[in-house]
Amino acid sequence: MGTPITMGSEGLVVPNDPIIPFIEGDGTGPDIWAAAVRVFDAAVEKAYGGERKVAWVEVLAGEKALDETGSWLPDETVEAFGKYLVGIKGPLTTPVGGGIRSLNVALRQILDLYACVRPVRWFAGVPSPVKEPQKVDMVIFRENTEDVYAGLEVQSGTDEAKKLIDYLKEAFGWEIRPDSGIGIKPMSPFGSKRLIRAAIRYAMDNGRKSVTLVHKGNIQKFTEGAFRNWGYELVKEEFADVAVSWEDCGGDPGDRILVQDVIADAMLQQILTRPENFDVIATPNLNGDYLSDALAAQVGGIGIAPGGNINYDTGVAIFEATHGTAPKYAGQDKVNPGSVILSGEMMFRYMGWREAADLIIEGLEGAIADRTVTYDFARLMEGATEVKTSEFGDVVIAHM
Repeated sequence: MGTPITMGSEGLVVPNDPIIPFIEGDGTGPDIWAAAVRVFDAAVEKAYGGERKVAWVEVLAGEKALDETGSWLPDETVEAFGKYLVGIKGPLTTPVGGGIRSLNVALRQILDLYACVRPVRWFAGVPSPVKEPQKVDMVIFRENTEDVYAGLEVQSGTDEAKKLIDYLKEAFGWEIRPDSGIGIKPMSPFGSKRLIRAAIRYAMDNGRKSVTLVHKGNIQKFTEGAFRNWGYELVKEEFADVAVSWEDCGGDPGDRILVQDVIADAMLQQILTRPENFDVIATPNLNGDYLSDALAAQVGGIGIAPGGNINYDTGVAIFEATHGTAPKYAGQDKVNPGSVILSGEMMFRYMGWREAADLIIEGLEGAIADRTVTYDFARLMEGATEVKTSEFGDVVIAHM
């Protein structure tokens, strides 16, 4: 049956038989999950010789949930992720029409998964549009609960929009075109600091040398600019013994972690021109959305980009495929399962099962180096052998 993971005073307490809920996903999700879960089980078996084994429990969301329960996101699914702390999911369809804007957004907000964590690195042999993709090795911490992601909007032409426009003119003297739609961009010291705190702690735990705060504070001084300022405050308040700002060290942090900041538009240039200068990135939501997809493109595309949504205080974390459902390929056993496989690698590392995580990396590196890959890579790699989704899982296991 398995044993639940719990949260102790020192962090996660993971039994040898943890219950891990999963959502296989919509569209290509079932194909991807079937390959990925075999990779996960094989890595755990090889790493621990049968002493550890995951107790997988399926929970429902998306089209499968709607068909079976009448709900896109049943309460039981949210409760399972909250109860068992660590879970994983495939891609989900965004419902059309009113109600839930996005199932992914709903899960993150209901469970307060404030850190969207995206590691981005290149695997040797993966086709890339840049000359030196090996220089990209970053981990993005994107704030998940505030900024435009909060979804506080009123539609153009509605009574709500008129009322808000009138209020803003009366209270603040702001002249806003009367036919405008309006979005509110809340950013708080609490939300910003807990995200930046998680990024600095990650850098400490993983031997990373710098944390870069990415913002648009030159224009949005009281939101994005405040994010930057709150980050530097946090360094002095909580991390002065292990981290230091660029201003306080002149760019020479010694044996401490360097905390610096870059304007968002300049950052999108610099990840192309000098990616080796960046390590861990902490940023508000919208900047992180742009950066994570731009960086994924540099190392081979979002098809193999992993992601995790984590609350480091409660321990609740959901790891996920970062790509869409690709319904036209559903059931064809064709697409690349790399995003979910690497998200599982992130999950095991988060659980402290580093040996299993290392085997997954070894297997994936071996499969790609052997040029035995799914169609998306095969069409771009000279001398490649194209395999199905399920076969790619077998190849990864064989290279562990």
